[in-house]
This record gives sequence, structure tokens and C-alpha cells, in this order.
Amino acid sequence: MKAPLRTLAELVRAPAALSVPGDVVAGAAAAGTLGARSAGLAGASVCLYWAGMAANDWADRDLDAVERPERPIPSGRISAPAALGVAAGLTAAGLALAARAGGARAMAVAVPLAAAVWAYDLRLKNTAAGPAGMAACRALDVLLGASAGNPVRAVPAATAIAAHTWTVTALSRHEVAGSPGRHLPAATLAATAAVTAATAAGGAVPAVLAGQYAAGCGRAQAKLLIDPAAPRVRAAVGAGITALPALQGALTARAGRHLTGLAVAAAAPLARLLARKISPT
Repeated sequence: MKAPLRTLAELVRAPAALSVPGDVVAGAAAAGTLGARSAGLAGASVCLYWAGMAANDWADRDLDAVERPERPIPSGRISAPAALGVAAGLTAAGLALAARAGGARAMAVAVPLAAAVWAYDLRLKNTAAGPAGMAACRALDVLLGASAGNPVRAVPAATAIAAHTWTVTALSRHEVAGSPGRHLPAATLAATAAVTAATAAGGAVPAVLAGQYAAGCGRAQAKLLIDPAAPRVRAAVGAGITALPALQGALTARAGRHLTGLAVAAAAPLARLLARKISPT
């Protein structure tokens, strides 16, 4: 079955990929290695992200037939084997790009990252380890960007991105039925506040971008304290995805790359615009 581009875009949550290159940029900026090869590593990261989205829908095809029949596989717009093939092909492309851009040092991170993506989709997602598994994927994504230098220098940035990812993933587990209480929204809002405070303590530009992140992400989370119903949970998850470039930009600016940080953060409003056409969740 040959799927149209719209279907493929929905399968891989194409707009959400705007939240991915900033991981690599933030990691490279922290390690002091931001340069031409970072573009190739960012491309590898996008491919692995899209692979994870396609693998996610393949793994969830039976559940989606009940809960989200409009998705590409249960709606019949793409077959399950074709979706799996897309996931495998994008994984191979991501690893090839990483090898081309960063050689053995990049592959030392890209291979565990690809394994973590598939482990999350096939085993961890519906377990208590799910949020931690997805957070690990994003942390490795940041370290992929830092692989050309000293990855230890990128650990604070990786930790901030991982903390944010944990909050979004924890909320995403309740997109269908809504949050069973307000304790989870309160915890995610507190985590967002902590990440914002830690990131903003680096000068005027990081502070402004961290504030942009807090406004985009925290506002939607705060609404869950009043009404934790499923539509608002989905809105908070979407806001968490589309606000991520602002956080990545703040981390990049905190490493001294102010103009690059502003450019990364500029993806946030574009992601929100595209999310109106194709859901990022």
C-alpha cells in the first residue's frame, strides 16, 4: 500500500519533529562543538524520532482501533506492515546520518538512542517505566549533539530536557480518559517551574526564552488543576511538545550561543501553527 504524504505525516507526527533538532543544538552548544556536523546529527535525530512515532502506532494498532480509530493504521490509510517498514527505514536512515556526520563517537550514542526508542515503543511505554524511558531517549538525543566533544558538559542540558520529557510523557498516559486526579498535574507543573528556574539563571536571553517556555507549557498544565479532563490533558501534552524549542533555545543561549538559541526558540510558534493541521500527539 502506497500511503499519501498526508498519511505519512500523520503517522510520524511530522510537526513534532520541530522539537527535535534543538536537543542536538543544545548539546553541541554545551559541549562547545556546535558546527556543520551538528546539522547532520540533527537530521539523524529527526529520523529516529519519526521512526519512534511510526513504531508507536504499529505497536498500538489494536488499542488505537478502539481508542483512536482515526489514526492512519486503524483507519486503513496505511497497513501495519507498511508502518513497520517506515519505522525500520527511518531508523536505518538515522543511524546512517549519525555515522556520516559524527563517525564512531556519534554512533556510540546513536545506537543506544535507537535501541531506547524501540524499547520504549515495544516494551516500556505502558509500564511504570514509560516516562523514564522516554526521558532517557531525549537525554541521549542531547548527548548525541555533544558527541563530538565532552558529553559531560552537556549533562545539565540533558537533565533539563529529560525532566521536561518526563512531565509530558506522564501526562500523555491520560490523554484518553483524563487525569484521575490533580496530583499529577500539580507534579508536572512543579517540574516545569523547576526546569524554568534552573534554565533562566544564565542571563537575559536565557531568562526570556525560559519564560516563553514556562508560558507555553505551564499555562496548559495549570488548567488541569481546575479541569483534568481528557481534552485538556491532550492540550497540555501538545503544549509541552510545541513549547520544547523555547527550552532548548534557552539552554543553547545559556551556553553562550544567544543568536542560535533565539533561532531554535523560533520553531515554537511554527510548531504550534502546524499542530493545528496535524496533531503532534
